[in-house]
Amino acid sequence: MKYQKTLLMSASCFLLALLCLVVWGYQKDRDLAGRIAPEILRFHVLANSNSSSDQQIKTDLKSFLLETMQSCPASSKEELSSYINEHTEAFEEKANAYLSQKGVGYRAHIRVTQAYFPTKAYGDLVLPCGTYDTVQVTLGEGRGRNWWCVLYPRLCFIDATHSILPESSRQELQFLLSEEDYRALFKEPVQIHIRLKLLQFFDGTP
Repeated sequence: MKYQKTLLMSASCFLLALLCLVVWGYQKDRDLAGRIAPEILRFHVLANSNSSSDQQIKTDLKSFLLETMQSCPASSKEELSSYINEHTEAFEEKANAYLSQKGVGYRAHIRVTQAYFPTKAYGDLVLPCGTYDTVQVTLGEGRGRNWWCVLYPRLCFIDATHSILPESSRQELQFLLSEEDYRALFKEPVQIHIRLKLLQFFDGTP
């Protein structure tokens, strides 16, 4: 009986220490997000539904819009945000014309807003959870699985096959951030898996 109590107390202490470590890591990531968010513009596409056809439309349209938006010769996040805000109607017209060509009955709505994102790995780069400025594209009811990347600096062309961030993108990001924050964005995959899976509870993500 005494052995069982000791074992229970040991397990409880271990779980408490683990929880404290997770909460500490969570807060550290939130603080990091608060520092880097002013330099980053994300791109977020919400599919109409989870049907295979709607998911494919989401994938096709995001590539179409990225090609159009990234043609803007913006040299800062503010310039790109302003450009997209000023041309929102034009982007929506192009998106909806594209949807019509695909025979889709719903429409696209585009806006520059703020949104909360969970921790997300882009190859070997990990952006912490937090609230970021984002170009949000809602397709139809926007109830399907969504897709996101980083529009500024231009990280949307990450090599998905090799999961490596191009050197040009690394240099652009390094120029915008402090050395400490830049290095904090590159973490070991094992650490991400162990700690950040537990943070789903705090993020409220399924």
